[in-house]
Amino acid sequence: MTSGVVRAAELPHDSRVVSAGRPPWWLLLVALVAGSLVTLDLLTRGALERMDLWVSEIVSDWDLEASVAYPVVWIVTQLGGRGTILVVLAVLVGHLAWRRRTWLPLVRVLVALALLTFAVYALKHGIGRTAPAFPGSFFFHADGASFPSGHVANAVLMWGVARWQAVEYDLPVRIQRTFWLLHIAGPVATAVAMVSLDFHWVTDAVVGAAVGVLLLGVVHTLDALVLSRWVRARAGRPSA
Repeated sequence: MTSGVVRAAELPHDSRVVSAGRPPWWLLLVALVAGSLVTLDLLTRGALERMDLWVSEIVSDWDLEASVAYPVVWIVTQLGGRGTILVVLAVLVGHLAWRRRTWLPLVRVLVALALLTFAVYALKHGIGRTAPAFPGSFFFHADGASFPSGHVANAVLMWGVARWQAVEYDLPVRIQRTFWLLHIAGPVATAVAMVSLDFHWVTDAVVGAAVGVLLLGVVHTLDALVLSRWVRARAGRPSA
């Protein structure tokens, strides 16, 4: 199969109803600063830890895990589940590989997945914060893998990559809008559901979102500098 890529200049612009979703520089800066400050506050046992404990006490009183609402709320958490999103992405990149004769979307997904796995698990095991199910909030604990939320980071990054492909490859308007909605609402719904079930602290979700935004920016940058150029070179097209 011949590799190729459909770039902005090659697409009918009036068919693009949403943007490709590349994070602007100011959003990357906000994500970096906010994620760093929240992490620093938690490591110094600051006010945000007390806020986390307060919220956890409230949601634990709800006891959603023992209620009839649990299955519904749990399904919402899967908007950030890696398996759920990868199934959707497999269909998306498979369609593009078949119809557009390009492997670039698959390469982007694999790069995003590799970066996500490395970054999130490095932070989880480096900080070692335990989940709300443990008493209190601990750091550098052997069993701690709560901070940051991998589900929220996954939702921000991978739905962002899906939205990007839907727009760049000029998929039908309803598909572009669907992925735009998933990219915007998916991380929020995932975060609210995970905190409501007392699976994560609020700050886990906040930093998970920050990590997802930063990684999405990294994937876009790598694509512009390396991935798209490499695919164009393989296809015998100019890189510009």
